[in-house]
Amino acid sequence: MTPSAPRLTRSRVAALAQITPLDKGPAPSEAPPQPTTTTVPGRAPGTGGSIIQLPRDLTRRHTGLGKSDHALLAKKQAWLTENAVAIPQGFARHQAAVEATLVFGQEEAGTAVCISSDGLLLTCSHCCVDEEGNRPGISKTHWLIFSSGTVVGAKCIAWDGKRDLALLRITKAQPHDDGGRHRRTLLGGGGTQPDCQFPAVKVATGPVAIDSRMVCIGHPGSEDLETEEAGVQTGYDILHASAGRFRGHAEGQDVQDNSAIGALMHDCWTYWGHSGAPLLAWSTGQLVGLHSSWVDETAMRRGVALEAIREFLQERGFAHLI
Repeated sequence: MTPSAPRLTRSRVAALAQITPLDKGPAPSEAPPQPTTTTVPGRAPGTGGSIIQLPRDLTRRHTGLGKSDHALLAKKQAWLTENAVAIPQGFARHQAAVEATLVFGQEEAGTAVCISSDGLLLTCSHCCVDEEGNRPGISKTHWLIFSSGTVVGAKCIAWDGKRDLALLRITKAQPHDDGGRHRRTLLGGGGTQPDCQFPAVKVATGPVAIDSRMVCIGHPGSEDLETEEAGVQTGYDILHASAGRFRGHAEGQDVQDNSAIGALMHDCWTYWGHSGAPLLAWSTGQLVGLHSSWVDETAMRRGVALEAIREFLQERGFAHLI
């Protein structure tokens, strides 16, 4: 089942979330951290490094997850392995952009996109908060799943709470073969592979024209947060692609400051869990932003603008990606 239109009620969420005059914001588990910037040293920017091989059949011994969390990871992987993502008509030529999209294995959902074939993932920083909910977990392994069903483990190497951006590097990966387009082979048992090639999208050079068409590929959460009754399932697909248009930047807001709400405006369909979802140019399939939130009163979707993404990567030493 895929959604046909955004739903606007937030009765149960409003009682749980801190509401600001502008936006009711993301679900409590997705609350953005305080504006802070951190870069993790130890690996030169842009370099690859060995990636630990994971078996095709993952157990809790491999992931270190609790029973329920591991079961959820496996459930999401099974769906992605068995189902193809429905792509808007006319965007099929950019299938590689779908292949480069990942979902978080956690209960609260979240989305990311691979922007470098050596395993660099871009998402919103509020998708990577630690257990206290105030900053990305630097040492924590985040478990994500490519749209193909390939599970990877990644660690946060840089983040910016003001821009609401985080960069993760894949450190563990299952073997994967999607038919040859983005083939990578992990041979042997329990070893490492320094030359993994992951499907990736190119960051656009900009600027983005007002009203230009775009596609958002994201992971809508499984629980219906728009009803009074807890535990109601949405039935939404694990990964959903929707078409819309770029509606410019919020008037008077600094495009580099997304700590309260994203400065980018768009009208692609999204749901709780879409945070970090790539916004892709219809014409090129290139990355032009990340979805992060929306304004409840108007249903205008908000996100992190291309300008903020490019500055973030430039400052962190990844200018070769832009």
